[in-house]
Amino acid sequence: MSKSQSDNPAEPFKKALAEATRVMADDPDLVVSYSVDPPGLATDTVRLPQVSRRMTRDEVLLARGTADALALRHRYHDPATAARYAPTGAMARDLMDAMESARCEAVGARDMPGTAGNIDAKIGNDARRKGYGEIREASDAPLATAAGYLIRHLATGRDLPPEAANVMELWRGYIEDRCGGTLEDLEVVMKDQSAFARFARRMIDDLGYGDQLGDDPDEMDDEGEDEGAEDQQEESPESTGEDDSQEDDAEASPERSQEQQQDAAQAQVDMDDSADMEEAEEQELPEGEAPLEPPPPPAHSEADPAYTVFSTAYDEEIEAQDLAEPQELERLRAYLDQQLEPLKGAVSRLANKLQRRLQAQQNRSWDFDREEGILDAGRLARVVANPTTPLSFKIEKDTEFRDTVVTLLLDNSGSMRGRPISIAAICADVLARTLERCGVKVEILGFTTRAWKGGRAREDWLGAGRPQQPGRLNDLRHIVYKPADAPWRRVRDNLGLMMKEGLLKENIDGEALEWAHRRMIGRPEARKILMVISDGAPVDDSTLSVNPANYLEKHLRDVIAMVERRKAVELLAIGIGHDVTRYYERAVTITDAEQLAGAITEQLAGLFDSDPRARARVMGMKRAS
Repeated sequence: MSKSQSDNPAEPFKKALAEATRVMADDPDLVVSYSVDPPGLATDTVRLPQVSRRMTRDEVLLARGTADALALRHRYHDPATAARYAPTGAMARDLMDAMESARCEAVGARDMPGTAGNIDAKIGNDARRKGYGEIREASDAPLATAAGYLIRHLATGRDLPPEAANVMELWRGYIEDRCGGTLEDLEVVMKDQSAFARFARRMIDDLGYGDQLGDDPDEMDDEGEDEGAEDQQEESPESTGEDDSQEDDAEASPERSQEQQQDAAQAQVDMDDSADMEEAEEQELPEGEAPLEPPPPPAHSEADPAYTVFSTAYDEEIEAQDLAEPQELERLRAYLDQQLEPLKGAVSRLANKLQRRLQAQQNRSWDFDREEGILDAGRLARVVANPTTPLSFKIEKDTEFRDTVVTLLLDNSGSMRGRPISIAAICADVLARTLERCGVKVEILGFTTRAWKGGRAREDWLGAGRPQQPGRLNDLRHIVYKPADAPWRRVRDNLGLMMKEGLLKENIDGEALEWAHRRMIGRPEARKILMVISDGAPVDDSTLSVNPANYLEKHLRDVIAMVERRKAVELLAIGIGHDVTRYYERAVTITDAEQLAGAITEQLAGLFDSDPRARARVMGMKRAS
């Protein structure tokens, strides 16, 4: 241990807490770190609140409670199951997430009673920080938070800290009146995440948010099974009838059966003659020439020829303005501006910082004492003093990043709803304006699907008899918010489209990345930078239900490998709430959407930094904790 570590009295505690967190999460490889940034949980990373050298009681209790809550979530929560039952609306999703967190903590408290008190301390700290104790009206208290508190209280029998109990009691009567019958099943479903998700969806419906639930995945599975059974029932009687008819005819008329055998023999002779003629024609072809055959269809993906797509007939690449009327885009843009009014000051300061760093590199610099170029007026005094002195010229140096294009590829999946997509939209807006002022072209793209659960491609697949492993089974929607050559002022309202209800659906990252890469390759700029902003792995229920579980993830990895191998485009990624460093070599993960503005501007500023050492630091971004 280094001297600085041994001198810090908090280090033994932090080390012990990290080990306990891994044991509680049942994951020895879990990465545990401490930071002043908001705590959070990614796929294989837990970020805990920082503990200072003073190790105050509140710091220790908060660190323990946060560690226990996140470890239990990691242990008892399956993201795939959550994605299967995830609602489509923002309020319904908040309710589902709050109740699922309460379930994980309650199950953990039963198996490991010591966690209950620690998590109480965390809940109390959060409630005090948010001022829940001063709320007097239910309309001022978050319903989703109250529902989560109530589930935890009923499941554990423990009293909540006073501030949290205040929020729960404001909504408790309303929730129990609406969901009384459903709540009776709580004890039965606690340990089964799928059963609890169905329970939570019933509660959300009882509370009046059933329109935000989307399709019921269990009903869709039942419909698929029924359709398959009906297809088999329809096919079986027909084939049986034909066979019976042929057998009956043969038995009833031996003479007719003999005639049919003769006809069949004649038909076989005709086929043999036809085959002989074709063989003779092939022999008559000039030497060295092969018979003309249609070329095989090109592979759908340059990165992985084995990647298949059932149908591209319903895919679309569309301009943002074609998905909404101009008046609606203006309204959505105004809503976006209103949502992010509190954040604009911080984002603007970051934008100004980026602009200053870029414009500092744009200051004109010169090579002096050249034999040709622009006359150097500052050195004319030497010529006056000594007429035999030759004239001095200067040449302006080129600025490296002027001939550059930046593409922002934004994940428009349903899991980005709410604040993450709002932050992503406003950051794309600010970057487009800032880089445009500095002479750097910016393209803004988005990717999602046209439908939940497969769309028309899945309907065609069902109609074709459900062939095995059909490949990607959904209708892509790739959106162009801002072409690289379009001025920002002309497309400003387009970014409001991300606020449109029903736009954000599934995410198939590999094909979107390959699409953005193809667009960049065709650009004339010398330097190309592609920044992906996403909140996790590619997910499309329709595709993953009939293909290998890693089908979309493998394709994404193959596309990333292709882009990084060709080196025509500099690729980096920002993960929102999820660790994307397992996909992208150069990536940073943020656990709070409000950090996105700083992450984007800092990474771009580093990429454009004229100091090679600073640029190298960005190129080798550390795995975010």
